[in-house]
Amino acid sequence: MKFSSKIEKCTLSPIRKFGPLASEAEKSGKKIYHLNIGQPDIETPKEMMDAIKNFSDPILAYAPSGGLPVLVNAVQKYYEGIDASLDSSDILITNGGSEAIMMALACILDDGDEIIIPEPFYANYNTFAKLTGASIHPLPTTPEEGYHFADREKIEACINEHTRAIMFTNPGNPTGTVLTPEELKLMADIAKEHDLFIIGDEVYREFVYDNEPLMSLLQLEGYEENVIVIDSVSKRFSACGARIGCMISRNKDLMKNAMKWCQGRLCAPTIDQIGSAALYNVGPEYYDAVRKEYKARKDVMVEGLSKIPGLIYSDPKGAFYCMAKLPVDDAEKFLTWLLSEYEDNGETVMYAPASGFYATPGSGTSEIRMAYVINKEDIARALELLGDAIEKYNSK
Repeated sequence: MKFSSKIEKCTLSPIRKFGPLASEAEKSGKKIYHLNIGQPDIETPKEMMDAIKNFSDPILAYAPSGGLPVLVNAVQKYYEGIDASLDSSDILITNGGSEAIMMALACILDDGDEIIIPEPFYANYNTFAKLTGASIHPLPTTPEEGYHFADREKIEACINEHTRAIMFTNPGNPTGTVLTPEELKLMADIAKEHDLFIIGDEVYREFVYDNEPLMSLLQLEGYEENVIVIDSVSKRFSACGARIGCMISRNKDLMKNAMKWCQGRLCAPTIDQIGSAALYNVGPEYYDAVRKEYKARKDVMVEGLSKIPGLIYSDPKGAFYCMAKLPVDDAEKFLTWLLSEYEDNGETVMYAPASGFYATPGSGTSEIRMAYVINKEDIARALELLGDAIEKYNSK
């Protein structure tokens, strides 16, 4: 049987593909400290659960293809709170941030097109771009330079006749990099000058650790035709399983085309939309508390990384991920060894190998991504195990 050439170009997620090996390790009695996946352990606000419990409609009906008005209005109000005025028609509710990205790329990319993305990037961008027939034109960054990418000369060197868009996560997944307002405007200026879309994946917006609010692309004026923003309740509200996100743009032609996708898949789940709308009722104290907790976890991780000889890392400025370059030959082989052979008092650690976060072949071989979404004590122990394992692995 013949399969799509597009799907065959895709690879398994580096975040999830070692799951079966981890399951076998746990069946054998090992305790694994999971730093591999961005699944927060922070409790989902009760407002969501209460709204779902109180749902009393006698029929669980389709929602409108663009989203339930109660949720669209909640998103609209949230953005008003950060000085970004939106019409309800600028917002489309999606099945998580992932569908929002797929929808955006499907609307703007054709076979042979290119999208510029700083690498390392969220691994699933590879899949989303390849399924459109387009390719990622990577903008290389390094841990030694803090994964900085807002550089006009470097970006413009990537632009060619096939370029249709620039996309990035801000705050960064997997790097934790945060753009300053000046850097964000530079990115938007470059996109506008070259008649490109600029896609900001802003699902980690509330998690910035320099005491300054993160600026959204939607707060910039004069870029209405270029800007697309991806958002989600998954990380901000620790509601990953709800699978509710949104695609936002003031480009009316783009949104008319995106509605074709929305209608084709009918709607996002009605119950999850009702619960998600209630999440936006939480007050600023919720964001402050969660941000404080993640910063404390980040500090524990950075302290642990600083104690491992030969390891290179960049102190994250936002989100809840940290990239590191290990003093090992291959991060995937090392992870296989960690899960199948290594243990200390019956414990081991798991991360996401970083090669899948790159489009450049051969890049990221010895790099890893870690998520500080478990408690501080477990993070500290996980880093102890990582340091011990590196020493034992390299002495084999």
